[in-house]
Amino acid sequence: MFCSSHLDSYRDESCLVNNNPTVGRMGQASLPKAGSISNTISLIPILRNLLTLLVIFLLFGLGKIKAQDTTLEPVNPPTPERVKVNNIFIIGNIKTQKSIILRELDFTTDFFYDWETFMGIIKADQQKIYNLRLFTEVEITPLFTEDEEVEILISVKERWYVIPSVIFQLADRNFSEWWTNQGRDFSRVNYGLKINHSNVGGRNEKLRFSGQLGFTKELDLVYTKPYIDKKQKQGLAFQMTYADQKTIPIRSANNKQVFYTNETEDVLRKTFSTALRYTYRRTFYNFHFLTLGFSRTWVNPDVLIENPNYLSGENNTLSYPFLQYSFRHDKRDNIAYATQGEFLQLTATKYGVINSQDIDEVELNFIANKYFQINDRFHLATGLTGVWYLSPNQPYPLIRGIGYSPNFIRGYELNVIEGQQLYVQKNSLRYKLLDLSFDISSYMPFEQFSTIPFKFYLSGNFDHGTVTDRNNIPENLRLTNKYLFGYGLGLDIVGVYDAVFRFEYSLNNQGEGNLFFNFKAPF
Repeated sequence: MFCSSHLDSYRDESCLVNNNPTVGRMGQASLPKAGSISNTISLIPILRNLLTLLVIFLLFGLGKIKAQDTTLEPVNPPTPERVKVNNIFIIGNIKTQKSIILRELDFTTDFFYDWETFMGIIKADQQKIYNLRLFTEVEITPLFTEDEEVEILISVKERWYVIPSVIFQLADRNFSEWWTNQGRDFSRVNYGLKINHSNVGGRNEKLRFSGQLGFTKELDLVYTKPYIDKKQKQGLAFQMTYADQKTIPIRSANNKQVFYTNETEDVLRKTFSTALRYTYRRTFYNFHFLTLGFSRTWVNPDVLIENPNYLSGENNTLSYPFLQYSFRHDKRDNIAYATQGEFLQLTATKYGVINSQDIDEVELNFIANKYFQINDRFHLATGLTGVWYLSPNQPYPLIRGIGYSPNFIRGYELNVIEGQQLYVQKNSLRYKLLDLSFDISSYMPFEQFSTIPFKFYLSGNFDHGTVTDRNNIPENLRLTNKYLFGYGLGLDIVGVYDAVFRFEYSLNNQGEGNLFFNFKAPF
């Protein structure tokens, strides 16, 4: 699939394009989708992290536990009005090349800085280096040699970069969809092998290969090289994916997905997608992406009997090139779970670039999130998402809506509300309940896992939005073209390697309430 789990297209740099031309809906190969995030859920990492949590608490009396302190304090700090950096030293980067770290620094040697300004620069640079997702710990310390002269020490602890893993994933849109709507059916599971290398050659290059069987059979290859020039501003990425399925959603009714499997259990859909992405990072926080790709979808003729408009034509194939431009401004303190900063992404996608008879469509998408640090304990997260299609009708795999990640309203996790335009505005007021770090180096042979952090947040949530369906499909009118909102309380746990677990009880304005379990930050 074109968007892997856990980074959100906009969070996951292994996602070649922000639109997902392969697997968009639950187990459904789809065309590119702006801002899409993988809809599958990996159980093995989840169970492993939960087991780790239990083991850690059992070791509570054996290991060392301390509250994390990320405050930047210089060694023997005077209070100068200005300061000059003489040298920069980096320790702990066994695999990562020094230039990758230096690329994130907003200060240089032999230049005087106002002291307060300089401390702000150091704090921001520490966050940027951590957001490379190459290190579990980053610390930048100024060491005074003279009253107005410092040496800079950057200390990092590298992550485990090569991670072979077993794929055992639910194929549904979210855990609640599988648990409630699909009756906890374990036939709706994907399994296989995956190899991730997140730092090939020590240059932050990423390589991923996966082979998957089960509900969706899939082969996926992704290679990302963030920098191809000496100034480290331009990059390239390549992805190729093949998938086939025997059960697919063919429409929605009563704001739920309708799945179809023919009597002979033949393959109903085959999808091949490939794309090349060019990246330009003009400044530290601003990125430009230009992607050229090709997608081909074949469906069994039985699918067109069940839904003649599935591909918006009489043919059972849909082939087209696509061109996408995306601008991203990303100034979050933590990509996986932000507590301050902002994120903005604007995307335009043209489906059918050169005389495409199968499709001629334009999709516009924006995401704008802001994170306010109120004090050491409280922060407020708020975000707005919008999606527009210029045409009134699209092939079913291209249709967007609330319920397809990342566009959801808490309290409506069990529903899909489909249409051509959508707006979603999300809000969370969060309270940091605990901030812990477990030192198990005495029992853990691998340094990359010797310190295990956990943060617990209580959250109060309110989301609202609407979906415009120009076709006014009768069986979906209960929720389309209406103002929707949901609210509730939650507990968020941010664990090892930025894994996120969310437990939320939410109600919606239809009077429906439920307990929901999710595996990534809501925005």
